[in-house]
Amino acid sequence: MNYIGSKIRLSSWIKSVVIDVIGELSGKTFADIFAGTGAVGQSFKGDVKSVISNDLEYYSYILNRNYIENSREIEKANEYIDLLNSLALISDGFIFHQYSEGGDGERIYFSSANGKRIDTMRQEIERLKTSKEIDDNLYYFLLASLLESADRVANTASVYGAFLKKLKKTAQKEMILKPAYFEIDDKSHRVYNMDSNQLIKEISGDILYLDPPYNQRQYGANYHLLNTIAEYKQFAPKGKTGLPNYNRSNYSKKGEVLKSFDELIKSAKFQYIFLSYNNEGLMSQSEIQTVMSKYGKYSLEKREYQRFKADSSRNHKANLTFEYLHILEKDYSLSRV
Repeated sequence: MNYIGSKIRLSSWIKSVVIDVIGELSGKTFADIFAGTGAVGQSFKGDVKSVISNDLEYYSYILNRNYIENSREIEKANEYIDLLNSLALISDGFIFHQYSEGGDGERIYFSSANGKRIDTMRQEIERLKTSKEIDDNLYYFLLASLLESADRVANTASVYGAFLKKLKKTAQKEMILKPAYFEIDDKSHRVYNMDSNQLIKEISGDILYLDPPYNQRQYGANYHLLNTIAEYKQFAPKGKTGLPNYNRSNYSKKGEVLKSFDELIKSAKFQYIFLSYNNEGLMSQSEIQTVMSKYGKYSLEKREYQRFKADSSRNHKANLTFEYLHILEKDYSLSRV
């Protein structure tokens, strides 16, 4: 999935820095509380004792509930994938009417056929859960599979802030539900759908990884359609792009971000804290250093990399950017939690 701020290309570097700082990972609890699609949590899943994953966006919760918390083999998973792919299409679904070619909403996020496929599969997945034919693990596996499969045929330029006027080639392809396979292990992992500043008061561990929003771009707006498919609740879409009401993160507000960040670091009951942040964020490197240094020993690593571009109408035009990994070895006596 193309995703703003994704750490797929940086996850191996992040992991190597973490190992250099703390040493052996086995026996450690790793928390990723702005998880997004969960790339970093997945890279640590096989090496640590347990992973705690969280994100305020519901589509992210679905993905991580599957990729992180699911850790045992699911019987008949492929049979249900085949079942969903074989269903006769319905034509009275919310995604078709509001977000598909030929629908009442005149929004071309999906082809007519793929909008109907999404509705058909989403309604059947919910029916299977309600009737208790499937358990929670299989439910989230199927939902994650649907979100990723729908994203592959979306008629957008990577994000859902707008749709294209005509169906692009990939959006014309038939959506085939492909399984969202996860790493199998014998460990226990936990996934949450909470505000990170609230969750941090309820969890503890060894390694805390932070990857908050960098700028004023709101994930709830850019990926609203994934939330709509995941939640599948009726509402009145707003405007040309069909926005629902969505979460607005304090980490995307210039007047709130430093206060929220300080509170988070102060409340964290983790020995090691690693913050990913790039050089175009709302908080400056010096501001981050000032906050983190209040609570222990601070250091910094950085790496240049190819930036994500969702469109051409952005303030920053450079192809490369710097990712900073701010590191804190926390001294609890300074927190006064």
